[in-house]
Amino acid sequence: MLLLSCTGLERAFDADPLFQNVGFELHAGERVGLVGPNGVGKSTLMKILAGLDRADAGEVRRHAGARVSLLRQQPFFEDGRTLFAEARSALDELLAAHEEMIHTAEQLAAATDENERKALAARYDRLHEMLSHHDAFNVDHKIEEVLEGLGFSREDYHRPVETFSGGQQSRLMLAKLLLSSPDVMLLDEPSNHLDIDTTRWLEDYLLRQPEAMLIVSHDRYFLDRVVTKIFEMHRNRINVYPGNFQQYWRLRQERYEMELKAFEAQQEYIEKQEEYIRRVHYGQLHKQAASRQKQLDKLERVERPTKIEAPHMHFGEVRRAGDIVLRVEQLSKSYDRVLFRDLTFDLPRGRRLGIMGPNGSGKTTLLRCILGEEAADSGKVQRGHLVEIGYYDQHLEMLAVDKPAIRAVWPDNDPDIQEQQMRDLLGRFGITGDQVYQSVQLMSGGEKSRVALARLVAQGVNLLILDEPTNHLDLWACEALEQALKEYEGTVIVVSHDRYFLNQVCDLLVALDGRGNVELIHGNYDTFEMMRAQKLEAAKEKQAEKERRQKAVAKPAPAPASSNHTTKRKRKFPYRKVADIEQDIATGEAELAQLEELLASPDLYKDGEKVKQTTARFEQLKAEIARLYEHWEEAVELN
Repeated sequence: MLLLSCTGLERAFDADPLFQNVGFELHAGERVGLVGPNGVGKSTLMKILAGLDRADAGEVRRHAGARVSLLRQQPFFEDGRTLFAEARSALDELLAAHEEMIHTAEQLAAATDENERKALAARYDRLHEMLSHHDAFNVDHKIEEVLEGLGFSREDYHRPVETFSGGQQSRLMLAKLLLSSPDVMLLDEPSNHLDIDTTRWLEDYLLRQPEAMLIVSHDRYFLDRVVTKIFEMHRNRINVYPGNFQQYWRLRQERYEMELKAFEAQQEYIEKQEEYIRRVHYGQLHKQAASRQKQLDKLERVERPTKIEAPHMHFGEVRRAGDIVLRVEQLSKSYDRVLFRDLTFDLPRGRRLGIMGPNGSGKTTLLRCILGEEAADSGKVQRGHLVEIGYYDQHLEMLAVDKPAIRAVWPDNDPDIQEQQMRDLLGRFGITGDQVYQSVQLMSGGEKSRVALARLVAQGVNLLILDEPTNHLDLWACEALEQALKEYEGTVIVVSHDRYFLNQVCDLLVALDGRGNVELIHGNYDTFEMMRAQKLEAAKEKQAEKERRQKAVAKPAPAPASSNHTTKRKRKFPYRKVADIEQDIATGEAELAQLEELLASPDLYKDGEKVKQTTARFEQLKAEIARLYEHWEEAVELN
């Protein structure tokens, strides 16, 4: 079903257009990635589609009354609300519709006029269909699922929203959008502020949703898993490619080569015709020449194709270090909890080590310990022979923001450096022309990142330590950086949440789990994913075997009256046989299933009183079953 379409959209700031004559359609179930270099107008287009900005020309149409919502980058909340209450507010429209449905059911039960009954029944059916579509009959469970998936704990539920960090508030904004389930989701960088585990959950969640989605993202792994189509913004317009990111990356090159061949073939044809016309124009064949000229005049000229070009980054030659660049032995660090313990590894020259883990797991702290900027609780870090370190911090604090770019990268106290050398260096990272004289503080995040990388080259280091280097780079700059690091003669340590980047660059990984455990993986991110899948499968098999054994355990004989037997812990519940509790659980779950079917039935809502009774029994039964499971666990342990 067509949900959103636009035709002839144009938007310009000052004299330069961001885009012109943009048009496309979004259908139910489509998940479309919107990609393009930084500054081409992706976020502006999203705001226009959401009704938060106006196009200079063109039209946006919402079909079938479709609801369209944009993930806002700047959090906004009502003062004093708790996390759970703020998340629940995203469902206010559904909760109001549920109340209206119950009220309609009560009116329908009391109505005697046939026309009135038909009108009420039709309104009831519409409300019920809408609520069923949005799974609105189990609201609290849905809220808990989304909050937990986005990294919030139950202890967070009753905290005021203003006590959370900016990143957590951004995740709450994402939670509200997911819970509101608009017909068209406009997701602008949804994986920002998410670690790898949370991003993986978001991918799985979006894959299960029926809504249409338009997604702006620099996360290529995310785009690979989630989207089914790519819109590329380039040269003021949109080009459409089927498939996920990898298919798009391949098809765009194939399309460019095909269009270039068509252009070159036409140019060759035109040149031949023009040469013929020049040769015979004044001779006996001048009529044929005039005829061919008319054909050329009518010819629809093919434009020379263009493609988005990345800067040709490279780090140049470096001084050779010793065979072992870094030796880490029994390294441990704790604050209020253990970040990592007993970390030991050797980093040979030329290897590329990736450090990954959840937010707050200690990745940057580990870098600071390696750099010697922070003391470890135990263990040691030993640098190899002739190792020279260059550090890229994710906040770009190494850059002098009050200087022009060319001065920010200029090596200190080196009178032999010429200005052209620095211009050439910045040019390798896409900073060209008058940009080299622009103040760093006026540059975009992507431009600052590339200046910071150029500065590392100017320092001539042979060990690069990079903390989230892809944060501000577009897809093309990321690819260029990956290629440059693979060609780099020195050694690399990188902290990143960018799985695609880790997969392309790293051949050794340190994975922190946020609980103090550390795993060393000899391979890239695909290797890590393969090992994770194997562990999950083994854990499932172990749990299944445990459940099989529990069912097969014989009932224990009651202890004799004279026994001095003591339990491991004090009982919370009265003594009951495990089998009896299991029977009660089975009976309760069977009744719960019947109630769920009843709550989904339109007939129930014709009787308002019965709706209230059924809902109350449903909630009561859920609580009883939860308590039975606690009783069962105690009985299994203590009987």
